[in-house]
Amino acid sequence: MPELPEVETIKETLRELVLHKQIQSVSVFWAKIIKHPIEAEQFTDALVGQTILDIKRRGKFLVFYTEIYSLVSHLRMEGRYNLFRSSDPIDKHTHVIFHFTDGTELRYRDVRKFGTMHLFRKGSEFEIPPLSLLGPEPLDDQFDMKEFATKLASTRRSIKSTLLDQTVVVGLGNIYVDESLFKANIHPERIAQSLSIQEVQRLYEQIVETLSEAVKKGGSTVRSYVNSQGKIGMFQFEHNVYGRKGQDCKICGTPLIKTVVGGRGTVYCPSCQN
Repeated sequence: MPELPEVETIKETLRELVLHKQIQSVSVFWAKIIKHPIEAEQFTDALVGQTILDIKRRGKFLVFYTEIYSLVSHLRMEGRYNLFRSSDPIDKHTHVIFHFTDGTELRYRDVRKFGTMHLFRKGSEFEIPPLSLLGPEPLDDQFDMKEFATKLASTRRSIKSTLLDQTVVVGLGNIYVDESLFKANIHPERIAQSLSIQEVQRLYEQIVETLSEAVKKGGSTVRSYVNSQGKIGMFQFEHNVYGRKGQDCKICGTPLIKTVVGGRGTVYCPSCQN
């Protein structure tokens, strides 16, 4: 699943591709992707004549803004947006097409069909799920160290499971939780409330640093991820633990271990992380 750096990169490439394009019509081939309004026809009818004025990110969600509406899109595991000419052949996994008046099309492709789209009146998108459920943005000023420490101190879940909780802090998934915990020298199975204030401070700093660096490098290409211009991310070449099961730790040389924490595959260094 694309995490914060990947979604941020997709947002920026989409802004280059589709800002100020007017929607002539919308085709929906897999109605279950549309979660709000319930009827896909309402979704398509509402967007006719609307212009894409801005695209933002909230956590792992993309938010497309038109004159009247906010389209909240979650890519889940395999969702992908790309711009095509209307004459280009349509892939069988393309489930939503935004047809623009200039003859181009923004196509949403999703092999697993797990992605979601919600259409709200602009201004209400943050008052209604899914966005109303989200915690603070880790790269914004709203990510407060003291509040973060309070949340960790209140739970007996593992620190990894806690960081994956999007109500605690948004945008972190398997890749960047593992990487942040490694850099902070914290074992992923540690109980969150067992962390000292010094450890919480170190973790807070490493979350910000890791995500910031990943954004600069366009995210991590793992499996099928590319941005909306077809380019891969480069941060996977910086991974210390994720995807490196059995390889030597870059810091101490100890072989990395893979286990399961909260149902998620987790790689860590048994020497550096305690």
